Amino acid sequence: MKMSDGVEQAIHSVAMLAGLSEGGVLSAAALAEFHGVSTSYLLKHLQALSGAGILDTVPGPKGGYRLAKASGEISLLDILLAVEGPAPAFRCAEIRQRGPNPVSDHFFAKPCNISAAMLRAERVYRAELAKTSIADLGIELNALDDGSIAARGCAFLEIHERKTAR
Repeated sequence: MKMSDGVEQAIHSVAMLAGLSEGGVLSAAALAEFHGVSTSYLLKHLQALSGAGILDTVPGPKGGYRLAKASGEISLLDILLAVEGPAPAFRCAEIRQRGPNPVSDHFFAKPCNISAAMLRAERVYRAELAKTSIADLGIELNALDDGSIAARGCAFLEIHERKTAR
């Protein structure tokens, strides 16, 4: 299974926004600069996250993005579904019913066992993503960080964070 680059960009952006101070926002351009990605591509995913209620959008020249809820309430599954949509990754097209020498329709009364196996696997990976929040990722990162990662993020936020009223 391959997810779009937008999923990675969205997760990293939401994680960065979790570090904002009260009333702070970051522009899409600042998020794109920090992650070294295209602003226009990232903007599409930030809008999807806003539409899903994960991010708040603050309009205007001092505007930008911030979390719409606490980082502990935002799961990786929430972000994945906002960016990729709710459709399953595997979509059975019933190719077993095509081709030469067709067999009786009664063999197709039950769903395709390949499709069933793929959907079971998807339920497992989605359940795992649902158990992991942005706050969890922050805790894991802090345990590994010698201070370098935090310093990099803080230095960037010091320059690029915009203060607004909440």
